[in-house]
Amino acid sequence: MAECWLLREREVLASVEVADSFLARGRGLLGLDGFDGAMLLPHTKAVHTLGMRFAIDVAFLDKNLVVVDVVQMGTWRIGLPRLRARSVLEAEAGAFERWNLQSGDRLELKGSG
Repeated sequence: MAECWLLREREVLASVEVADSFLARGRGLLGLDGFDGAMLLPHTKAVHTLGMRFAIDVAFLDKNLVVVDVVQMGTWRIGLPRLRARSVLEAEAGAFERWNLQSGDRLELKGSG
């Protein structure tokens, strides 16, 4: 998985891991007890929390990394797809509130090195 920084208008929100393979996207945050930062799932329109140990914040992003919808999902839930989404950003529940992440925000990824 690639690691980089998640930015909004040049403000660093968090470190982000990019699930850059089919296997990594399928695994997502499963099996973890918590997660600092965020995980980006490219080529994704919907997620689930079946088997998750903690609730998550989910942002659906369009092809330009603009947030089209934000939801919080408890454990053992199946989310509906967002047709405009091209990727999904996941973080531990409460992170998006701390970051003030909202629909319409334009995000950016910057390499860590």
